[in-house]
Amino acid sequence: MNSSTTARNVAVIGCGGRGRAHAEGWQHDERSQLVACADPVEASRDEFCERFGDLRRYTDYGEMLKAESLDIVSVCTWTGMHREMIEAAAPSGVQAIHSEKPMAPTWGDARAIHDACQQAGVVLTLCHQRRFGHTFLTARDLLRDGAIGDLRRIEATCPNLFDWGTHWFDICFFYNEESSVEWVMGQIEVAEDRKVFDVPLETSGLSWFRFTNGVEGLVTTGDASDDGLHIRLIGSEGIVELHLRDPESPLRLWRGSGWESPAFTQGVPDAEHTIASCSDLLACLDSGTEPELSSRKALAATELIFATYESSRRRCRIQLPLETDDSALLAMLADGSIGPSAS
Repeated sequence: MNSSTTARNVAVIGCGGRGRAHAEGWQHDERSQLVACADPVEASRDEFCERFGDLRRYTDYGEMLKAESLDIVSVCTWTGMHREMIEAAAPSGVQAIHSEKPMAPTWGDARAIHDACQQAGVVLTLCHQRRFGHTFLTARDLLRDGAIGDLRRIEATCPNLFDWGTHWFDICFFYNEESSVEWVMGQIEVAEDRKVFDVPLETSGLSWFRFTNGVEGLVTTGDASDDGLHIRLIGSEGIVELHLRDPESPLRLWRGSGWESPAFTQGVPDAEHTIASCSDLLACLDSGTEPELSSRKALAATELIFATYESSRRRCRIQLPLETDDSALLAMLADGSIGPSAS
């Protein structure tokens, strides 16, 4: 469908919390219509349809892909399921796939997902939805307007490099105008068993990296978290900080004479981030332009996760592109070289 006046048929795979967030986005925009959902859990399907209408319901997503004439599929399942679902959806006739993050449990799987959609001519996006937030966009406007001079360094803190980290690595590219990264040096520790979406995590970590334009990045996780400070942008003439847990002053600007709280210049509040991600994808399908959340950008952020793990395994700086296909974290846990019981 090329006409922006014709609603595209959308289905959601995975009827949990993030599936509902995607559904809100598709129902919010008249250029899309939600027609079906798939989830093996009957209660989840029923609750989903009570909220979003009497959609066609499937236990098996593969059956849904064969039975429905779909333009867009949202993949909102646990990370380890992404590859098989996206590789099944890509050749099914859809125009686009909007997937939850993180991309995949290994670097090889992440690249395979991207490649499958490229080969099928399908637009793939990953829901790094914070790119649409008013706090994040206003901070980028300050950078672009020269409020802190030339950007020199980006620092970020979060609970882990994988689930949270994928957002913050992505935001580092966002603030540095998508410049590529030359190298990564990192260290991780697993002091106790932790998982998200059934993928093991580090309990604390450090990722130091340099962009090709000379800007440096630093992401710290676990106990290194800095009392609610999530992101710091350091320039030649000032600093921008994002304190996302502070509803009164989430965005702060320092230019040598005390902290300011700039007014938001664009973007949407937290509750509308995912809605904006759906609308952006629809607009880009109409225009033929690259979506803000394209898999090309997501792949760059994902590479930093696995390059950090690889640096910890090899105990050296990793030049990009990353050549390994596995996850060094998973491999080290499997061979006992890292983990709660490692000496």
